[in-house]
Amino acid sequence: MAPSKTVVITVPTLILSVSGAVIFIFFLMSSLSYSPPPCSCPTVQTSPQQQQKQISATAEDIQWVKSQIEVNGLHMQDNVLRKGINPRTRAQQLQDLIQYKGISHYEEEEEAAKNHTSLPCPNELLVEEHHSNYGEPWAGGRDVFEFLAESSKITPESRVLEIGCGTLRVGLHFIDYLIPEHFHCLERDELSLMAAFRYELPAHGLLQKRPLIVKGEDMVFERFGSGFDYDLIYASAVFLHMPDKLVWVGLERLVGRLKPLDGRIFVSHNVKFCSRLGGDECSKRLKSLGLEYMGKHTHDSLLFNHYEIWFEFRRFKA
Repeated sequence: MAPSKTVVITVPTLILSVSGAVIFIFFLMSSLSYSPPPCSCPTVQTSPQQQQKQISATAEDIQWVKSQIEVNGLHMQDNVLRKGINPRTRAQQLQDLIQYKGISHYEEEEEAAKNHTSLPCPNELLVEEHHSNYGEPWAGGRDVFEFLAESSKITPESRVLEIGCGTLRVGLHFIDYLIPEHFHCLERDELSLMAAFRYELPAHGLLQKRPLIVKGEDMVFERFGSGFDYDLIYASAVFLHMPDKLVWVGLERLVGRLKPLDGRIFVSHNVKFCSRLGGDECSKRLKSLGLEYMGKHTHDSLLFNHYEIWFEFRRFKA
C-alpha cells in the first residue's frame, strides 16, 4: 500500500490567504453600499413656446431647400413623356378612370372587375378637379393657415371655426395642427363637402382627427354645440358673396362663441358689410355687438406672387 501524500500549508501562507480574502470582501461590500452624491447639474427647462410645433418656414429652412436644389444641379424641365413617366392632364386621368373602371393591377379579370376599396371615391375627386376651384394655386391654403395661426397665437389645444371651408384648402392644415375635434366648419356647397369627406381627409390621413364639418347656410351654428369658446373664427372670401344683413346676423351669433379679449375673428378681402354703413355707424354697430376692430393685415405667399388682405376683430367684453 503506497503511503498517502500530505499537503502542508505553512502559517505565513495561511495568514496571507486569509488577509487577501478579508481585503477582497471589504472592497466588495464598499462598492455595493456606495451611492453617488446628488447631481447639482443645471437642468434645461423647455418653455411652452419651445414645445409648440413650428408653423412657418424659417429663413434657414428656405436656404436649405435652395441649397439642395443647387447641390443636385436641378433646373425646371418640360413635363413631357420620358422613361418611367407618362404625364397626364386631369381630363386624361379622368378618362382613364372611367374607361378602365379604376387603375387595377389584379391579374384575374374577375378580381379586376370587383371594387376592393373600403371607401370608393368619385373619379372627379381622385383627379383633384376641385383643386382648381379657387382662382389661385391650391398651395395658397398653406399661406392662409400660417398667417392666421401665427396672428391669432393658437396652440394645438385651441378651437377654430371656419365659415365656408370649401374643400379644406386651408382647413386641412388646421385639422392636422389641432388636436382631434377642435376644428369646426360651416359649408353650404355639397360638392365641396364631398371632396372634403371622400378625398381630402382620407388622402391626408386625417380621419382620426374627427373635424366637425356641417352642411348649412344662413349662419346657423347650433349643431356645433356649446360650453366652449373659439380661439379663432375666420371667413376667407365668404362674406363677399353674402348679403350684408346676413353677415351681421352671423357676427351677432358668433360673438358669444368667441373667447373674450384673446379670441380673434379674421375676415379676408374687404369689410364692405361694415364700411357701407359709414365709418361712425360701422364702429357703433360693432361696439353694440361687443366687437372691436383691431386692424388690417396683409401676408405674402411663399410659393407664388400673391398676397391677401385680412381684417382683424376681437371680443372686448365677456
